[in-house]
Amino acid sequence: MLRVKLEGGRLDLKQLEAALEISKRYARGTADFTTRQDLQFHYIKAEDLPAIFAKLDEVGLTTAFAAGDVARNVVTCPVSDVDRERIYDVEEITKEVNGYFDANREISNLPRKYKVGISGCSKHCTSHEIQDLSFNAKKSADDKILFDVSVGGGLASNKRIASHLGYVEPYQVLALTRAVTEIYRDYGNRENRSRARLGHLLDLMGIEKFMEILHSKTGFLLQQGDVQFYTPYAKREHFGIHESTNVGRSYIGCAINGGKIGADGLEVLLKIAKKYDITAIRATTTQNFVITDLPSENALLAAKELETISIDVNPSPFKARTLSCTGLNFCKYGVSETKDLATKLVEHLERKFPHFEERLSFSVNGCPNSCAHPHIVDIGLLGCKVKHKSELVSGFELILGGNLEGEKSSFGKKTGIKFVADDAIRVVESIIESYQGSHYKNFYDYAFGVIYR
Repeated sequence: MLRVKLEGGRLDLKQLEAALEISKRYARGTADFTTRQDLQFHYIKAEDLPAIFAKLDEVGLTTAFAAGDVARNVVTCPVSDVDRERIYDVEEITKEVNGYFDANREISNLPRKYKVGISGCSKHCTSHEIQDLSFNAKKSADDKILFDVSVGGGLASNKRIASHLGYVEPYQVLALTRAVTEIYRDYGNRENRSRARLGHLLDLMGIEKFMEILHSKTGFLLQQGDVQFYTPYAKREHFGIHESTNVGRSYIGCAINGGKIGADGLEVLLKIAKKYDITAIRATTTQNFVITDLPSENALLAAKELETISIDVNPSPFKARTLSCTGLNFCKYGVSETKDLATKLVEHLERKFPHFEERLSFSVNGCPNSCAHPHIVDIGLLGCKVKHKSELVSGFELILGGNLEGEKSSFGKKTGIKFVADDAIRVVESIIESYQGSHYKNFYDYAFGVIYR
C-alpha cells in the first residue's frame, strides 16, 4: 500500500492527473480517500517506487509523514478558504503547521502516530474529539477569534475523548503545536506501543502537570472560558452546491462509497473537471470530497454529470456518512471484507427505506481496530471471526450509539451481537425497522435504549 499525503486534502488538476496515472499504471486501478484526507493505492511493487516518487514530486505531492510514528497529515476543513459560513480561514495556519512537521528530523521518531487537526469550520467537520491535538476556531462576544485547544483524543487502544485545555489566539497555534509535540516526543511511552499515544501520556501525567510543562515551553498561558457548542457528528458535512466567497464561483460537496474512487472514478472526475472549469478538489475526513472552485453557472451541470458515476451531491441519509476501512482484501489485520459491503449496504438501505430522512452514520470496519471509526458512528460493524457451522468465518460485532459532539460525546457500545458477514445487511435493516417502529424521536436515544434495556 502507498499512502499519498494531500495537505489540506487538496488535489489540483495536475495532481489529479498524476494520481490517475499512478492508479492505472502501478496500482491495478485502485485509489481510496482516507479519513485523514489522504489518497491510498494498493498493489504497489517496490521496483516501481522510484517512478512513482518522481511523478509525485513532479506535481508537488509526497508520501512523507503519511504513515509511521510521525505527525500524520494535518486534517482541516476542506472549504475553509471558500465557505461563507466559516468562522475563520485556517488555510495559512494549516500550512505553517504542516511546514513545521514536514521532514523535520527532530520529530521524525515519535513514540507512536500523532494526529493534529485545525479547523475554522462552523460545522466542526474535523472530528477534533479524536485528534491527539486540535484547534477549533471560536468567535468571542467581542468578535475576537480564539482557538479551542483539545489534547489526547483517539480510538483503538487510546479510545478517549480529547481534553479541553483552553484557548489560544491564531498567532499562537504554531507555538502551541511545537510545545505539545515536543512534550510528546520527550515524555511519551516508548516501551509499550499499546500505551504510547498522547492520550495515554496525558492520563499518566495528569492535566495539571501537562499544563505546567506546556506553559513553561510556550511562555504564555492558555486563556480559559466555557467550551463552545459543537455540531453533532452526523451533521458535520458540506454536501450540496454552495456559493463561494469568490464572486461568481461555487463549491460542491460530494459523497462516494466508503472513499473508493478508483481509476475509473478519477478519470471521469478529471474529465468533468476540465469540462466545467473546476480547478481543484479537496478530500474530507469522511472519505468524501468537495469540488472547491468552479463557475456558478456550471454547478448544476457538473452535479448532474457526477451523479452518472454514483458521486452524489445530495446523498441519501445512508450514503452521506458511511465509512469503510481497507478491509480483508488489503490489510494484514483484516478478517472481514469492507469496501464492497459498504456499497451494497448503502444501496440496499436506499431501496428499502426510500423515505427515511434522519441522517445516520455507519462504519464497516474489517478488524477489531478502529481505522474506520466504528465507535463514533450510529451503527458500527466491527470485524471479527464468528463461529458458523462449527468453523470460524468472517463476521462482525454490532456497535451502537457513537456520537461526537464536544463535551456531549460518547463512544458507541458493543452490543455483544455477532453475525456472519453475509448477514450484515439483514441485521442493519432490522435495526432500522426496529427504530422506525419504536417510540424514540431520534436514533441516538433509540441506540442507548437498546443497549441498556
